[in-house]
Amino acid sequence: MLAPTPVIYLTGLLDVRSVGEVRQQLNQLIDNSEGDVIVDLESLDALDATGLGLLVATHRRTQLLGRQLVLRHPLPAVIRILAVTRLHRILHVERTPLPISA
Repeated sequence: MLAPTPVIYLTGLLDVRSVGEVRQQLNQLIDNSEGDVIVDLESLDALDATGLGLLVATHRRTQLLGRQLVLRHPLPAVIRILAVTRLHRILHVERTPLPISA
């Protein structure tokens, strides 16, 4: 039986103050699971250069292990940051589908 895909849910800000704790959680998740590593960004308001650096480092680590980092459901503000830094071209981003209105 396959284990469920590991997911970390980030909230608030991913910045110099919070990146240490998140790095620890990500490393623990990577060390104790298999398959893709999913980071749910639906409740992440913003991130700074330190947070971006953590995502890139995690992406590299998962790639070396033959796995993938998936950034799921980022808010528009986070999508803009990823686009401005062009990290959306490197990182795997799953956007929230837009609701269909009649």
